[in-house]
Amino acid sequence: MSKKLQWGLLGTGAIARKFAFGLSDSLTGELAAIGSRSQETARKFAAEFPARVHGSYEELLADPNVTAVYISTPHPWHAEWSIKAAEAGKHVLCEKPLTMNHAQAIAVVDSARAHGVFLMEAFMYRCHPQTARVVELIRAGAIGRVRLVEATFSFRAPYNLTNRLFNKALGGGAILDVGCYCVSMARLIAGAVDGLSFADPLEVKGVGVIGPESGVDEAATASLKFANGVLAHLTTGLRTKLEGRVRIWGEQGNIDIPSPWTVRLDAGNWKIVLHQDGQQPQEILALNDRGLYTREADTVAQFLAAKEAPAMTWADSLGNMQTMDRWRNEIGLKYEADKSRM
Repeated sequence: MSKKLQWGLLGTGAIARKFAFGLSDSLTGELAAIGSRSQETARKFAAEFPARVHGSYEELLADPNVTAVYISTPHPWHAEWSIKAAEAGKHVLCEKPLTMNHAQAIAVVDSARAHGVFLMEAFMYRCHPQTARVVELIRAGAIGRVRLVEATFSFRAPYNLTNRLFNKALGGGAILDVGCYCVSMARLIAGAVDGLSFADPLEVKGVGVIGPESGVDEAATASLKFANGVLAHLTTGLRTKLEGRVRIWGEQGNIDIPSPWTVRLDAGNWKIVLHQDGQQPQEILALNDRGLYTREADTVAQFLAAKEAPAMTWADSLGNMQTMDRWRNEIGLKYEADKSRM
């Protein structure tokens, strides 16, 4: 039997395909099984990515040869299947957002702890050396004291109310889908200023546009204030393509990250541009030799025994969910999952 981590895919959507592609280059893991809500869908996926086929998620979790599961269902089912996977003794990599809200995230973390399994929220950019280099620059004081983080993740999706992005019952909306990246980056940088792995904001102010038909946030912005004086301005959306970029402004310069979220393998090098007052801009380049999802899978294997990875700890995920709850509360957006705690 292979010594590589045996992965099961719980869900067969577009993001599952990306993860499967990443696994094909992994040195630590390999695809062992595919679980879908139907045998036919699983078989179609297996035609491209050969593996054992299961016609239900329950069957996948019952597979004794599956060691870890990658959960990529629509958002409302992340909590349920993360908990069921933990109960089945499987290690869990769950797509972002970890859950629909902070209360559900607590339940997922408690389940992983109770059953002694690994758990990580799948923010793939957190596993990339580009992100680690940014943190190093901040901690080294490369731009002096950080004052402002600007983070944008907004794209234009075809407007279709059956699409999960615009379907409230499927957890649609910009904040949960891509605004979560902006929140996580702001919290990461604010923490790095003080040598911490993250920081949670003291204040969250937000505005947004909730679609009259969709009932979800189709555009939203937020301003965050941290205890150390760092401010953050976050922008997210589903109907307008904006430049996905992060700028970190300090008292002695700024750091520009042209591609913070999806560092493409075919782009050759990843790049950070360091602007220090009185000096020419410096491009910090490094070979992008492994894909985002490959690195993510290998991160899970590396920290399996520790049960959580430094790239995205349990406490970090809980703080991210709580901040998004506060942002959604600012714009009056509630989901079915929130009703039990209203």
